Amino acid sequence: MTLHEYCLGDTVYAFSTMRQGGVGKGNYASFNINRYCGDSEENIARNLEILADTLNIAPLSIIYPRQVHGTVYKRITKDCISLPTAERQSMIDGSDALITDVENICIGVSTADCIPILLYDPEHHCAAAIHAGWRGTVRRMAQIAVAAMCDNFSSKPEMLRAVIGPGISLEAFEVGDEVYYEFLKERFPMEEIARRFPLMHGTADSESQTMMKWHIDLPACNRLQLIASGIPASNIYSSGICTYASCDAFFSARRLGTDSGRIFTGIILK
Repeated sequence: MTLHEYCLGDTVYAFSTMRQGGVGKGNYASFNINRYCGDSEENIARNLEILADTLNIAPLSIIYPRQVHGTVYKRITKDCISLPTAERQSMIDGSDALITDVENICIGVSTADCIPILLYDPEHHCAAAIHAGWRGTVRRMAQIAVAAMCDNFSSKPEMLRAVIGPGISLEAFEVGDEVYYEFLKERFPMEEIARRFPLMHGTADSESQTMMKWHIDLPACNRLQLIASGIPASNIYSSGICTYASCDAFFSARRLGTDSGRIFTGIILK
């Protein structure tokens, strides 16, 4: 299988899955491990085995929640790991970020245009995996996760290293006015994260001006949040990959529909 890897240090392994190397079909082709997007359980189980073999861990050590576009995080402890699988999953479902200091497990989040973010603290050897769609971004999920690292592990923001993984770009993320005003209401610097472009889909009346639509830069907005939390800009790596433009290599719900696979962005403490 193919993994898009990130360099966060010698004592951690971080990555995003790509579409190749699995057993899925159609819009799930071919590598999807997410159970909440309509793929067959048989294909998901096989892909989990493939990923686990690649990571040299057990399939049950790959941990991800059923996300809800909220602002809840869950801490994965050794006690959590020892729970029966169904009980553990029930505990973490409904969260949009996981944090841990447990070694040799893989925590991660699922995306297909939303923004995945990984955090690593080399001083306290702990990590976070964050899901930030536009709702999570406007609710400052990234900043909540940084605060959670500080509260739970005594992390110092200036020591954290961050990855912003593949997600939809400014050019591709066309939104309605109501989304634009959600960001404006929360006092984001709109001159930095928003632009108007001609309507991407449909046709304008030939006798009228071309309709203009707002576009939001989710990767840039999350980067600003990480910096506002105290993480040095030099410690933040942005993949620069647009899932919409690169849907042959990474899943994109806007290109493939919601009944399609998901990217898994994960991190393992060694």
